[in-house]
Amino acid sequence: MLLDTLKKLCGLSGVSGAENEVRDYIKSEAAPFADKIIIDNIGNLLVFKKGREAPGKKLMLAAHMDEVGVIVTSIADDGCLCFDFVGGVDRRVAIGHRVKINGVTGVIACKAAHHSRQSGEENVPKVRELYIDIGASDKEEASRNISPGDVGAFDSEVLEFGEGYFKAKAIDDRVGCAVLLELIKEELPVDTWFAFTVQEEVGTRGAAVASFRLEPEIALIVEGTTAADLPGVSGAERICSPGKGVVIPFMDKGAIYDRELYALAAKLADDNRIRWQTKQMVAGGTDASAIQRSRGGVRVLGIAAAIRNIHSPSCVGKIGDFEALLSLARLFIKSQGE
Repeated sequence: MLLDTLKKLCGLSGVSGAENEVRDYIKSEAAPFADKIIIDNIGNLLVFKKGREAPGKKLMLAAHMDEVGVIVTSIADDGCLCFDFVGGVDRRVAIGHRVKINGVTGVIACKAAHHSRQSGEENVPKVRELYIDIGASDKEEASRNISPGDVGAFDSEVLEFGEGYFKAKAIDDRVGCAVLLELIKEELPVDTWFAFTVQEEVGTRGAAVASFRLEPEIALIVEGTTAADLPGVSGAERICSPGKGVVIPFMDKGAIYDRELYALAAKLADDNRIRWQTKQMVAGGTDASAIQRSRGGVRVLGIAAAIRNIHSPSCVGKIGDFEALLSLARLFIKSQGE
């Protein structure tokens, strides 16, 4: 069920600020199991599920719905689209890939290498040197379907490959959304709020609003995180690896995770034979940074799946890690009733 849900979510479009398609799907799936559903002014989907008892402290699980993508800035006379990226996208991974804007397919392109004045393989075109080709003959034709301000997501196939690997766009953080959605469908030991947040990729904006409104005392952030276990990368720079279990970070560039909760998560994993790892470098950031400093302060814990090629059309993770992520999140909720 988890993998089926993840496949569906990764196939939806939900660029930061335009998460409607993802939110609508999650809401429709959660509604039969939820006791309360709120869509706030910024677009967060907040779901309350009553458990067998109230926890000692108010609990919230969070995962962000948005993904990186593109936004149209203008339309050239020849019908090509000028654009910028929404969220952190490495320009090297975007060139030549498809995007979908308002249902229209486009290809991110740049001047051919033999027409470029740049020399050296290390030179990567600036965003202003890139364009999106939608097959329009001129500005008038392109403008029939596209306007400045329209956003688009990578158009990428979802597939299983190799020995238990999974490839798709937006695994960060549809894997977290899939875990939360599966938990909502289960009988829970304690009352739990689930926050499906918006605009994480552009500054954890939705999480700040959700946390301010719900005022949790403990929050578990379920995420996808950067794995760099690739040829030519050694030691701590590999950060973490798909297939080596759930990632339990102690710190990232936005938050220091609660030490007691970190130890609890590690013990839950050890006691239940769930493989886990931590990040070997202080890198990245999550909604935890905004949730932690919400009014009154919040004790935060993060758990994640290791994802290669994050923020690209071809993110790669291990299916076993996704299932372990769900198992550890389930155990964490149970621990809050004990």
